[in-house]
Amino acid sequence: MIVTRHISLDNDCIQKMEPYVEKHKGNFSAAIREIIDRAGKNSELENISTIDNTLFKWMLNETDGLLVPDNVLDDLIDPMLINSMGKLEDYLKKKFSELEWDVDISLKCDNDVSASDVLIEVKGSPQKIRFISRILAQYIVKNSPEHSPLEISSVFNLDGCIRVELSKSNKKQGYNSLIASFGGLNEVIQAIRSRPVFWKSIINGHLLSNYNMVTVHRNYFEDLLSGKVPMGEITIETLAKKPIGEIPLKEMLSLIKEVYETSRVVDRVEVDRENLILFHNYRNKEVIDKLKTSIVTLLEANGHLYDAKSTANMVVLTHRPDVGIRINEIVSNLKISNSRVDQDLIMFMAFLKGLKNIPDIPVSLTALGRRIGVSLMHEYEKENNIKSWEFQNFQKALEIIDTKLHRESEWKADGKNLLYTVKKCNIVAEGNTVDKYICHTIRETFKGAMNHAFGNRAELDIKKLLSHGDNCCEVLIRVP
Repeated sequence: MIVTRHISLDNDCIQKMEPYVEKHKGNFSAAIREIIDRAGKNSELENISTIDNTLFKWMLNETDGLLVPDNVLDDLIDPMLINSMGKLEDYLKKKFSELEWDVDISLKCDNDVSASDVLIEVKGSPQKIRFISRILAQYIVKNSPEHSPLEISSVFNLDGCIRVELSKSNKKQGYNSLIASFGGLNEVIQAIRSRPVFWKSIINGHLLSNYNMVTVHRNYFEDLLSGKVPMGEITIETLAKKPIGEIPLKEMLSLIKEVYETSRVVDRVEVDRENLILFHNYRNKEVIDKLKTSIVTLLEANGHLYDAKSTANMVVLTHRPDVGIRINEIVSNLKISNSRVDQDLIMFMAFLKGLKNIPDIPVSLTALGRRIGVSLMHEYEKENNIKSWEFQNFQKALEIIDTKLHRESEWKADGKNLLYTVKKCNIVAEGNTVDKYICHTIRETFKGAMNHAFGNRAELDIKKLLSHGDNCCEVLIRVP
């Protein structure tokens, strides 16, 4: 029903109405109706505040990468709407239409009540659709039912359109997918807010030093102070969420780049297929050698052998799968043969000496020795049902290993420590001389066995070495 009324307006009111009158091509009544309609909507949206468009865009940019707090999300979208994707879509369309965001929202699913596949499609200005896609994906992941939890399987950002695909999964993977797709800064901001003084100091330190500060794990620093060559595997394992030996090489190289660059241990890391180049500004040769040994040892722990060449400002690491394959063959033979260790070592030495462009043979021998030591200990554990290692069973195992390596040795208790003496080592003897390469390998075999048994608890104090002209090899093993 149309009701006719006469109203009086002054010139000021008429001037304010001009944009609406022009919009409706001079239809004064239509202009009045739109103004009244807008006033009605504004009374319904009492929680809405008008904000400058420039400021609004800035706020959208600044919240990119952050998830909306759960309580805010619940106020924005009723959690019960998850029970019908159709009703959820209608609500969102109405909501953002009232806000005049000028966006188009589409929700497609395989089941309106209990969806296992959902496609979100949002069209409009880039900043707005990014925000809407984020809160909508967060809402669906958070509120998807326990019997049919959803995760984000893909996000496509096209020109003026974002498509988010969700599929059935579990709650943990759902949350992880949400962080990966839309909440990359969430944990960072939470960490900074929880300890603002700490992070402000760290950031200022890096800025003031022009990023010449080095930030490393405490265990890494402890190894440095104790004179050891730190490997730094703990940070990489934490990031990968798996033991270092289970990390694929491609992922391992990527993690090394991330850790070494962000910790500022080196300036830059370049990954060239399976090779690495570390750029640094260290001046001390001993420091550079330790850096080289550290990264080679880290990669060897990952199961890959690398040669390392160092220049004034670079360490170049070249993958040597050919050497690694031969090491694998020797270690494999240890599991099926009781008498070929000495022959395999001699053949391996001949193989190494025949290689060209291998700058650091001891690095290869270190890798071989450690893996032989670990493999022999593994076999001994299986054969003798060893669950934990003590001096007594370690000594017995090494006595058996020594027979395989043609060594005459003896053990003596030295207080709480153990003194291990090798009186004769036939495998390294060449007449009156000692083959330093095989000697190095045998020594690393012992270290590999000891590290397998005692880990970081054991300390090795080398007293004498045949390769240094002493009449025997003598080491003291300390385990606190």
